[in-house]
Amino acid sequence: MYDNEMKLEFISKSSNESFARIAVAAFVSQLDPTIEELADIKTAVSEAVTNCIIHGYEDNEGIIKIKGRIIKNIIEIEISDTGKGIENVELARKPLYTTKANLERSGMGFTIMESFMDDVEIDSVLGLGTKVIMRKKIKKHLVNLEEELVSMGGVG
Repeated sequence: MYDNEMKLEFISKSSNESFARIAVAAFVSQLDPTIEELADIKTAVSEAVTNCIIHGYEDNEGIIKIKGRIIKNIIEIEISDTGKGIENVELARKPLYTTKANLERSGMGFTIMESFMDDVEIDSVLGLGTKVIMRKKIKKHLVNLEEELVSMGGVG
C-alpha cells in the first residue's frame, strides 16, 4: 500500500512546531526533494500545526498527530487534532478569513498550504477535531534518473 510510513504525536505547544517541520523534512528526505520542494513542505506543515495549536486547542493543551506516507514519489502528510473543530471549512479556506483577528493572524494558513502542496483535504467535525491531508509529488531529477539507469546496468 505505502512504500514507507511514519507516525508522530506531540503536545500542542508552539515550541513543537519546528520539531514537526524537521521530523517531516527528515522523513521526506528519502525522496531526494529539491531545497524548494522541502521548503514548501515544511511551510505547509508549519501552517497546519500552528492551526492545531491556535485554533484547534486554543488555550488548552492537546495532542497533535502527524502521519507521513510515501507512495512512489508522492509524500502524503496527515496532521490532526482532537480540538474544537471548524464550524465552516469552506469559509475557513478563504484567504484572509480568521477567527482570531485579535492575535494578528493573517488568515492565510489554508491558502498557504494549498499554494505549496499539490492537494489539500480538510475534514473537520465540531467538538471532535480537524484532519488535514496534504500531498505533494516530488519530481524526479535528471541526476537521479541517470543514477537509476546506471544501477540497472544501462547508461554508464
